[in-house]
Amino acid sequence: MRLSALARPSLYLLSACAVAGLHAPVSSQPTAMAQSASQDVRPVQFSPSIPAERGVLVVPLASMDELPSRTAGLTASEQSAIARALETSEFTFAKRQQLSLRGIGEWHQILIVGLGDDAAQSDYQMVGAVTGRALLDEAESVTVMASGLTGEAAAAFATGMGLGDYRSDLYRAREEQVGQRGGVTIVSDAGPVARSIYENRGSAIIAAMNWTRDISNEPGNAVYPESFVERARTALSGLRGVRVEVLDENDMGELGMGAILGVGRGSERPPRMMIVRYNGVGPSAERPVVLVGKGITFDTGGISIKPRQNMENMRMDMSGAASVVGTVLALARSQAPVNVVAVAALAENMPDGRAIRPGDVLQAMNGTTIQVISTDAEGRLVLADAFSWIERNLDPAAVVDVATLTGSVRGALSDDYAGLFSRHDALAGQLVAAGETAGEPLWRLPIHESYAEDMRSTIADLRNSSSGSGGGAGTAAYFLGEFLSRDIPWAHLDIANMAWSGANAWKPDGSTGFAVRLLDQFVREFQPVETVE
Repeated sequence: MRLSALARPSLYLLSACAVAGLHAPVSSQPTAMAQSASQDVRPVQFSPSIPAERGVLVVPLASMDELPSRTAGLTASEQSAIARALETSEFTFAKRQQLSLRGIGEWHQILIVGLGDDAAQSDYQMVGAVTGRALLDEAESVTVMASGLTGEAAAAFATGMGLGDYRSDLYRAREEQVGQRGGVTIVSDAGPVARSIYENRGSAIIAAMNWTRDISNEPGNAVYPESFVERARTALSGLRGVRVEVLDENDMGELGMGAILGVGRGSERPPRMMIVRYNGVGPSAERPVVLVGKGITFDTGGISIKPRQNMENMRMDMSGAASVVGTVLALARSQAPVNVVAVAALAENMPDGRAIRPGDVLQAMNGTTIQVISTDAEGRLVLADAFSWIERNLDPAAVVDVATLTGSVRGALSDDYAGLFSRHDALAGQLVAAGETAGEPLWRLPIHESYAEDMRSTIADLRNSSSGSGGGAGTAAYFLGEFLSRDIPWAHLDIANMAWSGANAWKPDGSTGFAVRLLDQFVREFQPVETVE
C-alpha cells in the first residue's frame, strides 16, 4: 500500500470534481410500476402425527428399506400402493429424484423424493427446496413424513421447502389464487428439536434469501444505490443490535473516495456506501468480522460498453452487496451471538458524458492512484474505497468480500464452485468448510506475486485491468489485496459464475442468493486468525 500517495489530492479532484453538484434528479422513477409480489412462504408446523386433512403427502426416502418406518401412520393399503409404485417404477432414490403418485387413498397427491446415500444437512435442505418448487402451484396443504430423521435433518428439509417456494416473476401479472395455499406439517418424532432449529434459524435464512434474491432480480429502474439502501433499511428495521450508516456522495467526496465516485459519475443516480453493523454479543465483543459486497446496481460497462446480448442480466452485478446485507439480515433475525459488519459499495455504471474514460486516473480514499484501463472493470474500484474505509474505521478480525467480479472465474470453475482467493490459509480453510456445510462450495485459486507486474501502470500506482493475456480472476484479486494491509486476514469470493442462473429444479430464473448461507455459517463458526501466513 502507498500511503504516501495521500499527498496527491489533485488527482482526486480530477476524478470526482464537484460530484455532489453534478447529479440531476432522476425524472423517471418506477413509481408507476406495480409493486413486486411478496414472497408467499407456506406456514410450517411440526407434529408427531399425521393431520386429519389429506392434501399432498411428501415421503423423502434414501432406500426402500426406509419405507415402512417413514410411512408409519398411513393405512396398510396406502403403504402397499406406494411400495408397488416404487417397485414397478424406475425410481432409484437418487438425491432430488421425484415420483408423483395420484389416486392413493384420500391424498390429492403423494410425492416421493430421493435422499440419496449419506445425505448431509445441505442435501436435506436442497431436497426440501426441490420439493417446495415442485409444489409451488399446489394449493393443498402438505404433509411431510420425516419420522426417523434427526431434528436437524427435519428442520433443514423444512427450510429448503421455504427456499423452493421462491418466485422471481416479480412484475408478472398473475391471477389471484383462490384462498391461501395450505401450510406444511412436518411429521417427526424429533419435532421439538426441529421446531427450535427452524424457528430460530431456518425461517431467518428463508427471509434473508428471499430478500437477497428479490433485490438482485429487480430491474435497474427499481433498484439503484439509493433505493437499495431504503429497501435494506426496511428489511433491517426493528431488529435488535442493528445499526445502519450510509455515506452519500458528499460524505464520500469529503473522504476522498475518488474510485467509487468515479464509477458513479456517468449515472444520474449517485453512489452510496452502506454500513450495517450487527452486534449480538454485547459491548465486550470481539473485533467484528467484516463482509464487503460489490454493489453495481446496473452495469453497462460504462464507456467500455458491454455487448448487447444478455446486458439485461447485468442488474445482478450487485449480488455481492445483496448477499452480505442478506447475511447480516439472517444473523440479526435469528439473534446470533456474533459481531459482524456488512459494507455495501453501491454505484451504477453508465456511459454518460461525465463518465470516466479509459486512461483516466482516479485516486482512492487511501491515496493509491489507479489508471483506468477498462471502465468495465469497475467492481474492483468501488471495493477499493470500501476496503480503504474499513481499514481506517474498523478493527476487523477478518475481511471477506463477495463480488461478481470476473467472467474469468467461470472459465476456471464453470458453475460448480465460486472462486476463493486469500493469502491467509486459516481463513481460507474456515470458508471452505463453511461452504461445504452450507452446500455452497468454494475452490481456492492463487494470488501469485507475478500479478504485481501485470497490474503495474506507467502513470499511476496501479492499473485496474491486467496487462497480461490471462489470470483475470487472480489479477483482480491481487488488485483488491493492495487496498488492505497484509496483516489483516482477508479473503475474496468471486461469485460471478454462481450468483445467477436459469431456472432449475430448486429455483426459478435469476438470482441464486449465493453466499448468504455460506457466510451465515462462516460467521457463526468463525475462529480468530492469529497468525498471518
